[in-house]
Amino acid sequence: MSTVTTKDGVEIFYKDWGPKTAQPIMFHHGWPLCSDDWDTQMLFFLEKGYRVVAHDRRGHGRSTQVGDGHDMDHYAADAATVVEHLDLRNTVHVGHSTGGGEATHYVARHGQPQGRVAKLVIIGAVPPIMVKTDANPGGLPIEVFDGLRKQLAANRAQFYYDLPAGPFYSFNRPGAKVLEPVINNWWRQGMIGGAKAHYDGIKAFSETDFTEDLKIITVPTLVMHGDDDQIVPIADSALLSAKLLQYATLKVYEKFPHGMCTTHADIINPDILAFIKG
Repeated sequence: MSTVTTKDGVEIFYKDWGPKTAQPIMFHHGWPLCSDDWDTQMLFFLEKGYRVVAHDRRGHGRSTQVGDGHDMDHYAADAATVVEHLDLRNTVHVGHSTGGGEATHYVARHGQPQGRVAKLVIIGAVPPIMVKTDANPGGLPIEVFDGLRKQLAANRAQFYYDLPAGPFYSFNRPGAKVLEPVINNWWRQGMIGGAKAHYDGIKAFSETDFTEDLKIITVPTLVMHGDDDQIVPIADSALLSAKLLQYATLKVYEKFPHGMCTTHADIINPDILAFIKG
């Protein structure tokens, strides 16, 4: 396995496919998944001639199941460790959900200051901030995230079946075609990660405020979101992020779910490609 060790001793697993001379695209996965969630995208862009890179966040997938550092500062620094190890330049960063927050924080704090970033794509992403606060009255109540923690601690295996079987892919909508293998693959990815990392990660994705990151990003950014996203509601995420970013392109997908990279890859992949080439 390909791994790189961070400054605090965590082994981060990564995939690096394609010509080393090609433009890199680096993918940042959602919670509580791993780089495998990008299989469809990585194969698509590999075929188009790009170099594709994806890593497992600390505590997730095949990376070290460490007990600490499960916050956006460490997530972004870990991503930077992978980028610098591979010396990626002129890179397009693509992040989904929690990975959209990680990619945003990375670009603002590491990649952009180092001149390594070409463009950013955030899909169903958590910025600017998910939790309801005085400054973010449209956010979700803290009780929602307390409920996620409670379910995870009580029966992680059941929770990791119920979430993809229901709201993550909108399989709970009337007339939805339920894809059992997709549910099983989500469960598989979740269960190979560490419970502590996933538990702490709920705070990281829900309570981190990315407002200042969004304001200082100057690279072209594509903001993609489904208007039936039941995990990260669009009104308090993509619509706000697009206003804070200096060079944002907002694409809203009617009736698409949170997990639209999987259920609608045939539409999402070409749209990302068009943005990269544009």
